[in-house]
Amino acid sequence: MSFSIEGKTAIVTGAANGIGLAIARHFSDMGANVMFADMDEDRLAKECGTEDDGNGMRYFAGDLRERLTLANLLSATLDAFDRVDILVNGSRQVVPSDPLDLDHDAVEQLLNQNLMTALRLSQLVAKRMIKQAKGQEEGQAGAIINMSSIAARRSHPNLMGYSVACAALDQMTRSMAVALAPERIRVNAVAFGSVMSSSLRETLRDHRDYRGDIEKHTPLGRIAAPGEVAEAVQFLASEGAGFMTGQIITVDGGRTLLDPVAAPAH
Repeated sequence: MSFSIEGKTAIVTGAANGIGLAIARHFSDMGANVMFADMDEDRLAKECGTEDDGNGMRYFAGDLRERLTLANLLSATLDAFDRVDILVNGSRQVVPSDPLDLDHDAVEQLLNQNLMTALRLSQLVAKRMIKQAKGQEEGQAGAIINMSSIAARRSHPNLMGYSVACAALDQMTRSMAVALAPERIRVNAVAFGSVMSSSLRETLRDHRDYRGDIEKHTPLGRIAAPGEVAEAVQFLASEGAGFMTGQIITVDGGRTLLDPVAAPAH
């Protein structure tokens, strides 16, 4: 059983900041070729450097909600590395929503950003993985990992849109896993709790009591480091998880084990 992803080619979306960036960096450190994808071109260029660096990192900037942009992302990856073995759908957005506001479009917005982008890119990449695997009779043809959240199993009055989108992403993971299993493509997800991303760090700076609240409602009593999520993603991408598909792996320090009333979603 091997957890190695060395020599594999991965696309990681949402890779300019936060958890997506941590995953992309970790994959590169583990010897994978990585296409960093995001809208923030300046940040991507800063993280990846130039092709002359020979570091196996490339970047692609664009609005992944657009179908043409997704096709161009896959083309750029194939131009750079000739193949794609792993897709990490890490592009995500969190915005508050008012459940009683008929004119508020947060649910539609987050379904488009957090669900449809992942679905469409998965469909495109899966077709390429199937083509690559022709004549290959054993081993995985590819691995797709979706970045979800424990919000899919928690209710918060201001995060309805995000919760609905995450729950839909979880079900898409299961459905795609069944559909792609005959092609030897595995589809799994990582649902995480509070992770010390740059955005959470800024929130804690402005709301100091918030950290204590998170730790109080997390059995392990701390906030996860981004690398801990990245390592879980690596496991799901590796041959070591070769008999796992359609699973939602939870990385939350035990938070979802508590009574939802005592441990509200954040």
